[in-house]
Amino acid sequence: MIAGLDEAGRGSVLGPLVVAGIMIKGSKARKLRSLGVADSKKLTPKNRETLYSEILKVVDGYCIRRVNPADIDRYVSARGLNLLEALTMASIIDKLRPRIAYVDSCDVNPKRFKEAIVSRLKRRTRVDSRHHADSENVVVSAASIVAKVSRDREIAKLRQNVGNVGSGYPSDRQTMGFVDNWICMHKKVPEFVRASWKPVRHLVEMHLQQSPRFHSNRAQAIA
Repeated sequence: MIAGLDEAGRGSVLGPLVVAGIMIKGSKARKLRSLGVADSKKLTPKNRETLYSEILKVVDGYCIRRVNPADIDRYVSARGLNLLEALTMASIIDKLRPRIAYVDSCDVNPKRFKEAIVSRLKRRTRVDSRHHADSENVVVSAASIVAKVSRDREIAKLRQNVGNVGSGYPSDRQTMGFVDNWICMHKKVPEFVRASWKPVRHLVEMHLQQSPRFHSNRAQAIA
């Protein structure tokens, strides 16, 4: 059994970080290729949705972890976002129990990221950590699709509940406009937004200066 792991939403200012792992017999990996599995970033949303269902039919196991903004803020404040991702991947590997796990490294040093994962595993598992694994290894590509679709569904739920949050990324004017308006109206950073992100901190600082009524414990702790 081999596993592939990847994440979605690491750079977003809102919503969860989603980490997914899939496990499959090595001999069945060619089936993923025949389905057209590729790096999720190279696929359309419609193709990802279709492949998501097909992937889950083929694999022998899978695990999805969602990390909420409050936990992300806690680790970012301690400069430990890579550690948070390593811990999450280690928990997935322990659950799936593959012979070898291929992971897409978020660290500039793949070896260091591998060591961060291995040191936290409860059982011995070989870990292969490298950059661009999501485009070079079809099993990791499959995990990237599962993570991306799961993350997109979480953002879709947010849109239904609170309005158009855009893509969720700081480069998106719709997203940052939404966050700015929310802070202005509610005088706090919403729970689904990552208060530790620099663009959000800038908004918080601006509103703290403009309004003495602004009262977010999360925001004040960051600011």
